[in-house]
Amino acid sequence: MTISVTVSDVHRMTPDVKQFRLVADDHTFEYEPGQHTAVHFENDGEDDSRPYTAANLPGGDGNELILAIKRYDDGNGSVFMHERTPGDEIETEEVDGNLHVRDLDRDAVFLATGTGITPLYPMLKQYAVEGSGEAHLVFGERDREHLIFRESLDQLRVEHEDLSVDYVLSDADEAWNGLTGHVQDHLPDALDDLDGTDFYVCGVPEMVVETGDLLESEGVDEGDIYTEGWEADAAEE
Repeated sequence: MTISVTVSDVHRMTPDVKQFRLVADDHTFEYEPGQHTAVHFENDGEDDSRPYTAANLPGGDGNELILAIKRYDDGNGSVFMHERTPGDEIETEEVDGNLHVRDLDRDAVFLATGTGITPLYPMLKQYAVEGSGEAHLVFGERDREHLIFRESLDQLRVEHEDLSVDYVLSDADEAWNGLTGHVQDHLPDALDDLDGTDFYVCGVPEMVVETGDLLESEGVDEGDIYTEGWEADAAEE
């Protein structure tokens, strides 16, 4: 079963990412921060769909989803969405998925690259408000202008002393004085105390797999590492 929603507004976040506010007239979305819906579209005359994470926290009227979607020239779903304008109607699904905060009383480390930040962003917001431990986000991107949610993340860490945020750029300019390279290169710095810490990882499959291997080599229990779960197969392709 699909759910009809209307594109309420569209906002460009970065050169290749747009944010879409979708509103359902007669449906309430119930989900955990970090979970995703699926957007349906026509592809060569057939119904197709792609998963996108709800960037907004559940609550309020519950009839809105906010999706941050990066456009890929060869991505049928992202091209379809980037052509949407306010007033368009599209079909989505209920919100579900494997990524959500498991225990708000345990410390948490969030690791993201690119649009992998989209599920971790609402999870981090939830943890900042409801969590009782410390949270650390390590977010990797190509350069500064492609960092999604940066202003909101900076504000979040100012407001919550138990939350830290590190950005890692793989193609930094000379003015950048932050971390460079890849997210997993800086992971050991986030491993002050492995006991009682959960790890949430989302991004390109290779990063997710390498990060999981590194964490396990450092003594993290596999059951304390949370991903969507499909990345290992994708990394082997």
